[in-house]
Parts: sequence; C-alpha cells; structure tokens
Amino acid sequence: MTELVEHGKLFIGGELTDPLGSDAIEVVSPHTEQVIGRVPHASPADVDRAVAAARKAFDAGPWPRMTLDERIAVITRIKDAIAVRHEEIARSISSQNGSPYSWSVLAQALGAMMVWDSAITVARGYAHEERRAGVLGPILVRREPVGVVAAVIPWNVPQFTAAAKLGPALLAGCTVVLKPSPETPLDSYILGEIAQEAGLPEGVLSILPADREVSEYLVGHPGIDKVSFTGSVAAGRRVMEVASRHLTRVTLELGGKSAAVILPDADLASTVAGIVPAAWMNNGQACVAQTRILAPRSRYDEIAEAFAAAASALVVGDPLDAATQVGPLVAGRQQQRSLDYIRIGQEEGAKIIAGGGRPAGLEQGWYVEPTLFGGVDNSMRIAREEIFGPVICLLPYGDESDAAKIANDSDYGLSGSVWTADVEHGIDFARQIRTGTYNVNTFSLDMLGPFGGYKNSGLGREFGPEGYGAYLEHKMIHLPAGYGEN
Repeated sequence: MTELVEHGKLFIGGELTDPLGSDAIEVVSPHTEQVIGRVPHASPADVDRAVAAARKAFDAGPWPRMTLDERIAVITRIKDAIAVRHEEIARSISSQNGSPYSWSVLAQALGAMMVWDSAITVARGYAHEERRAGVLGPILVRREPVGVVAAVIPWNVPQFTAAAKLGPALLAGCTVVLKPSPETPLDSYILGEIAQEAGLPEGVLSILPADREVSEYLVGHPGIDKVSFTGSVAAGRRVMEVASRHLTRVTLELGGKSAAVILPDADLASTVAGIVPAAWMNNGQACVAQTRILAPRSRYDEIAEAFAAAASALVVGDPLDAATQVGPLVAGRQQQRSLDYIRIGQEEGAKIIAGGGRPAGLEQGWYVEPTLFGGVDNSMRIAREEIFGPVICLLPYGDESDAAKIANDSDYGLSGSVWTADVEHGIDFARQIRTGTYNVNTFSLDMLGPFGGYKNSGLGREFGPEGYGAYLEHKMIHLPAGYGEN
C-alpha cells in the first residue's frame, strides 16, 4: 500500500502558507487507480497573493539587482540539490503520471538537473550589455529582465518543463509564479523545499497547483509581464487570447506529430533501436515523440515486421518497476483517448500490426498496449492528430521527395528525424523539413540549442541563448557623439 502524501499549505513567495480556499486536489495513481496524494487547490485569491509577492520582489527586492554571479550561486545550489534528490523526484513523478522509473531517473530528474545547468552556462556567456556604433552616434544596448513570469507546466514532464522556464527566468532576474498541473503537484513541493533551502529571496518563487480555470486567471492577471506555457494547442490558443488583453509577452511550447523518416539506405537494426524509444517514450506522452514512421515502399514489409516485433517486446507494467519500459497513461481520460483513436484508425482502414488494446493481466490501471498501425495514409486522423498515447503510425512513401512532402504535411512542426547511411545526405534532407528540432541518425534534445516549434507547435523558443533571451527586454540608450572615443 503506497503511503498517502499530504500537504496542507501552498508555497507562496518562498514560504509554506495556508491557502485561502478550501478546495483540494487528489492525486490518483495511474497504476492502482487509488488516491496517493492530496494538496490544496490554489484559488484566485492565492494567485493574487503570489503575484503581489512576485511583483514586490521584482520591483523593490534584491533578486533583480543582484549580480549575475550572485544569482548563479543560488541556482547552482538548486541544481545540485536536484542531483542529490533525483531518485526521490523520479519516484514521485512516476507514481503520479506513470512514467517508467528508469526513464524518470534520466529524463524527469537528471534531465531537469541538466536543464538548470545548461541555463547557467547560457547566462554566463550571454551579452547582457553591448556598445554599438549607431548611425547617429554611439548606442548602448541592454537586456533587462522582463518582470513577473507566469510559468504553466504540464503533467508529462513536470520537473523538466519547470526547469526550462525557471532556470532562464530566475537567472535573468525575473520573479516567477509556477503553476503545476493538478495531475502532478507532489514533486513541486520537493522543488519548493529545494528553492527555499537554496536561498531564493522572499517573493521570488511561488508554486500554485490548480486547474485550468485558475490557470486562466493567472495568465490574464494584470500583474504578470510574461507567460511561458507548455501544453496542448487548444490551451495554447486560449493562453494567447487571454494574455493579449494586457499585451503580456507569451512563449508557447505546444504539440507535435513528428515524422521519423527511414531512407532506403538506412541500417534497419540501428534504426529500429533508435526510433522505438523515441516513438514510445514516456508511454507516448511526449510532444516530441516520433509518432509517424515513414518507410520506403521498397523496404516497407521488412520495416513493418521489425517495428511490430520491437513494439510487442516492450515491457509494460508498474511504472515503479525498474524493468518497465511502458507504464500506464496519466488518467482514465487519456487511456480512453488512445483506445478511441485505435478504433478510429481501424475504421479509417489502417491495420493494427502490434498491440491494439489493453495489456493482458493489467485490468487495473490506465494501460494501453504499445500499438503500431500499418498501411496508414497521411490524411487519416491517426496520422494528423496528436494522440498523446502509445499509438504509432507506419506510413509508406515513394521517393525521397514524397517522404519530405509527407513529413511536412502536418499542422505541427516540433521535432523529427531521418535515418540514413549517409549523414551528409541526412543533413540535406533535414534542411527540407519545417520543424523546430531535427535529428540525423539519433534522437536528442540539446539544452544549449533552441527548442520550439513551427506552425501549431508553438511560438518562441526555450533553451539556449534564444530561450534565455525570451525573459529579457531590450533597451537602447543613445550616447552623445564622440563618447568613449580615445
């Protein structure tokens, strides 16, 4: 029996504080379907308190006025504490959202630590102030913190996405109100404790678990200067609409329907080994998952057979079991969504070549078999809509131009990959695909480069100098003619 984790307070302005509302969030295990945690549900009044604390800390507090080195020292303590407590963080996340524990250790916890670390590297090398020779005389260009940030994160990779927003925002000198998903609020208390022990000044960080209604109140709050949101396309559109009322700056990291393109010369064994974990990663609950696999017709049958065998061999089970490769989906609604798409795919004429239902022996929990559809046409809903579950499409293509056309024929443009014996040719192919992140013979997400999407996959970038710059405003100071000349 899993011990119930209960928190009675909210982390507001750096301190655990009694909530002003009485509502609670119950966290349910996707494996047992039992309640494993309970935390306060933040109310609009709690949002007002958190924004006021962040506003005061930004407008009059020490954090934006510290040197960058002083801020880096605090953030380094946060990063180091996450590394020390990474197993605890991984277990907490896996118990809430079903991520396989082995994946949570690497991607949820240590991955978050790497994001914090990369943000430090970027901030250290960033030109926060520079002199330029202007047309009318010398100018000084400064980058200054944007202000109070609302960071809204999803349930699938909560610590990773929190770090992607908090790292650059805090290093830039911003103050932040972090809004975790109601499905995964428990690990945010670990983060709050770490931030408190690291020495963040009063008001700099608040953490408010809440639902969409309160999220919308936060995003539309007049005290917020910037919103950074990760989630669905529909929610992203709403965030942009609400934030526009105050011309609040917005960064959106949204969905994907990424294509892994196998060129005719690719080595099949290494290609399957590379694509399978990228397709079914985090139980299919990843925006960058390679959910469309494009195979040349000349090799389609052998590729289909190899991927079907690999999908069938994936170990499905308890997310806290070290041997598990695919765990349950985060909620019953997500399980039903995947099962509905499996039915839709069959009705559209696609053929199930692996999986296709609930795993045998796992009647309890929100499980869906790793599923592979063959004979998929790119016009089918299962090829066009983000399922966010362990359901993958295998699509045949003719020549290479046809492959590029199919890969680009999507409302999304977040990730993708190409697999070939000729890396230089793979790079040439990558240049043809309209997507924000691309891979040649690998699958990765480097935190020192820009991450984000084309088309409906988002607006703006995270990571690298591009992501750091999203938390800065640009100021130009005109200087008198001849100033600074020898």
